[in-house]
Amino acid sequence: MIDRINFKSKIDNILGFCCYRLLPIEQDYYIGKGRKLAICTLSSLDLLKKIKNNNEIMEKISIVGRLLSENKGIDEIIKFTTNNNSLKYLLLCGEEVKGHLSGQTLIALKKYGIDQNKKVINAVAPYPFLASSNDEIEYFRHHINIIYRIGLKDIDKIKEIVCGI
Repeated sequence: MIDRINFKSKIDNILGFCCYRLLPIEQDYYIGKGRKLAICTLSSLDLLKKIKNNNEIMEKISIVGRLLSENKGIDEIIKFTTNNNSLKYLLLCGEEVKGHLSGQTLIALKKYGIDQNKKVINAVAPYPFLASSNDEIEYFRHHINIIYRIGLKDIDKIKEIVCGI
């Protein structure tokens, strides 16, 4: 099973590199002045830019970015949260990533964890395997509170949530 996973991972890396070269996707993130809250806009680039341009929100958040993959992207979020232990909340909003279902995978990770192969339990994404250490994953699961608002793109409602924390 592990050999199949490693082989699939290598193929996915090659395909990911090809996609990056042929169809570059903006993978921006922006650092705010806050410390307790991060925002993930999933696939919503327009929402990411609206939040970046909203000074009131940016004053209160640590970071805003997108989450495009159910594996490497989640590993990056885990790494950021373990390196910024004042972070307590992650607002998950914007449109889900079709095909990758990274938002659903992140929610499944929080609720159910991983199996012995580091596959996110109950994730419906095609390749929800993580590379983060078990300690990093458990830190994320137990120290970060996810505010589930997948589908929310209204900047005023997002500002209400941010200002309420």
